[in-house]
Amino acid sequence: MPMGEVAARPRGGGVGGMVLGGSAAPAAVGGDDAVVMQLAAAEGEESVVTINCPDQAGLGCDLCHTILEFGLRITRGDVSTDGHWCFVVFWVVPRSSTIKIRWASLKNRLMSMCPSSYSIPFYPEISQPGPAKFYLLKLLSPDRKGLLHDVTHILSELELLIHRVKVSTTPDGRVVDLFFITDGMELLHTKERQEETCSTLISTLGPSISCEVLSAEGFQQGFSSLPPKIAEELFRVELADSEMSSLSAELKKVQTATINFDNSLSPAHTLVQIICANQKGLIYDILRTMKDCNIQIFYGRFRSDKKGPVNNVCREVDLFVKQVDGKKVIDPEKQEALRSRLRSEMLHPLRVMIVSRGPDTELLVANPVELSGKGRPLVFHDATLALKALGICIFSAEIGRQAASERQWEVYRFLLDDSKEFPLANSPTNRNRVVDRVRKTLMGCYN
Repeated sequence: MPMGEVAARPRGGGVGGMVLGGSAAPAAVGGDDAVVMQLAAAEGEESVVTINCPDQAGLGCDLCHTILEFGLRITRGDVSTDGHWCFVVFWVVPRSSTIKIRWASLKNRLMSMCPSSYSIPFYPEISQPGPAKFYLLKLLSPDRKGLLHDVTHILSELELLIHRVKVSTTPDGRVVDLFFITDGMELLHTKERQEETCSTLISTLGPSISCEVLSAEGFQQGFSSLPPKIAEELFRVELADSEMSSLSAELKKVQTATINFDNSLSPAHTLVQIICANQKGLIYDILRTMKDCNIQIFYGRFRSDKKGPVNNVCREVDLFVKQVDGKKVIDPEKQEALRSRLRSEMLHPLRVMIVSRGPDTELLVANPVELSGKGRPLVFHDATLALKALGICIFSAEIGRQAASERQWEVYRFLLDDSKEFPLANSPTNRNRVVDRVRKTLMGCYN
């Protein structure tokens, strides 16, 4: 096996994948490898992730979700299927030079997602995930700015998902952080995994902290619903005119997209062509929208044009699709409904606003939840990163779900500390700076 390559063996099936026309798939990909990773030879170059396995509904979206969860950007992609077997290639780079990618763990996670048989019908009923096992991570540390994000960054690299945070200060000025978490590797019940978690936190943050992992048996992920007026503003389908006018130049450039349908090029498929500005998670947003709308992608290509307006990159996407009934998308009303949904999910995938909560200031971030129940990867990580960059301390944080506009939303609530250096309560300018910085970080204008 060539240097820099990580491979996993499939659990079943032996049919070869379809090579995509014009795709530069790595030469080492073989018919017996379900997941192959050809790692970049140097920093800044792309790694190539190839999945060659039986197909099932929404598999491309699920694979993309996991890749993003591990801290990678998808720069290009090719997807192809004959309805039974799929061949997927993603070109990826780390979102930041500070992120340590656990390639072997990513390979195992992707491998576990590959179906073991290709006799799976498309679009089965979406099953709800089973109850997750919650744990309590108790962290005692001297207080400092950016601590919550630093812990979040480490937990993300360890594949630990944060569900709720409680922060309190002791009389001697130390901070007690309580993180209610689940484990993507499902190993946190073991002593070895608990020791790995605490030792990584201590070695990274310093010996002045203490750490303990406990079972959170009976933990209820309760969530206080937002007031109706705030919820209506936060969950609206489109940005309000006042919000649009206040967007920075970088964010205004991602608010345009061209989406066209063509039924003349293929006798069996509808071609959906998308041209839009580049942004973080764009491929995931397109794939999850198609998945939730019961649109099956038989061939897809995601590529970049360096002449685009944001980060000098413009996305061009070609998708050959069918409806769940196997027919082309010909009805103009169905085309318009799909176009409208794609525009909303691509251009406005996250909602950000700042409100007063009595004498305090609260930051709200929300994103739609997939019909399968999955939330968007790394939102908590990116929001805390933006607040750390501004030097704002977080007094408490809460994560929950709320139903609105006929769908489920994942909502992140941050109670922010006011300070002389960055006052928020009576400073509309600073409050707008917070919203702008968080939006930019979530959309990829900042890493």
